[in-house]
Amino acid sequence: MAGTLVDGAPRSLGDAGQVGPIGLGIWRMTEGSTAGHVALLETAADLGITLLDTADVYGLDWGGSGFGACEEALGRALRAAPGLRDRFVIAAKVGIVPGVPYDSSAAHLEAACEASLARMGIDHADLLLVHRPDPFTHPDDVAAAFASLRRRGLVREFGASNHLPSQVAGLQRAVERPLVAVQPRFSCAHLDPLSDGTFDQCTTDRLVPLAWSALDGGRIPTGEGVRPELLAVLDELAGRESSTRSAVAVAFVLAHPSAPVALVGTQRADRLTEIARAGVVRLDRADVYRIIEASTGTPLP
Repeated sequence: MAGTLVDGAPRSLGDAGQVGPIGLGIWRMTEGSTAGHVALLETAADLGITLLDTADVYGLDWGGSGFGACEEALGRALRAAPGLRDRFVIAAKVGIVPGVPYDSSAAHLEAACEASLARMGIDHADLLLVHRPDPFTHPDDVAAAFASLRRRGLVREFGASNHLPSQVAGLQRAVERPLVAVQPRFSCAHLDPLSDGTFDQCTTDRLVPLAWSALDGGRIPTGEGVRPELLAVLDELAGRESSTRSAVAVAFVLAHPSAPVALVGTQRADRLTEIARAGVVRLDRADVYRIIEASTGTPLP
C-alpha cells in the first residue's frame, strides 16, 4: 500500500507454501467444542490467516488437559471438516520435554514430530521448528533429524524458535537445506529483535520471522502491564486510522522490512476479524518511531 510501511502481502516459506501476514497460534485451543474450533479455523482462512502455529507442549497451560492436548483438539477439527487442512500451512514445534526440559537430539526430534503428526491426524508438517535451543545437542544432530524427516516426506521446511542469532547461524552451517524461518518474540511492547541481531539476520539470510506474542500475550488490548505512553500512541493512531489498538499493534509488527508474520492467539472469530484489519492500517516512518519511543520511554538519539 502506497505511503505506508505496513506490508500486507503474502510471505513465502519455500516448499511450505505462501502464508498471509498474520498467523493463528493454537496454544489457547484448550476450551470450546470441535464445532467451535472448526468455525474459528474457517474464519481465519477466509480472512487470509493461513499459518497455524502449533507445538506438542501446548496444552500444559491455559486450562489444557496436558501435553499434546492442543494438537489433539486441532486434529479433531481438521477431521471434522474435510478440506480444511489444505487451507493452511501448519508450523509445528518440538523439542521441549517437561522435566528435562529440552531435547533436540535427532532421535527425539524425529519421534516427537511423528507423535505430533499422529495427534493432528496429518501426514506431514509444512514447517517444523525446534522450539527452544538445546545447548547439549550438536547442530549436526539437529541437521541429521531435519534431513531424515524431509527425506521421509514428513516435513517440507525447517526453522528455529527462540534461538539467538548465533545459534541460528550454527544450525544454518550444519543443515543440508537452508532454514526458512525463525520464531522470535516481538511486539510493540517487546522490541528485542530490532537490536539483538535477529531481524538483521532475517534480512541477510532471507529468513521469515514468525513473531510470537504480537499482542504481548493479550496485554496490549487490555492495557495490563503496558506503558501508558505506548497505549496512548496506539490509541491515537487507531483513531486516525478508524481502526483499533490491536490492529495498529499488529500493523507495527508487519511494518518491519524483514516481513514478519504476526502470530496471535485469540480463539474468538470476532477478534480475528478485528486484527485482520492490520493490513489496511497506514503507518509511516514517524509513526513507527513514535511507537518505539513510547514503548521504551527513551527518546532516540
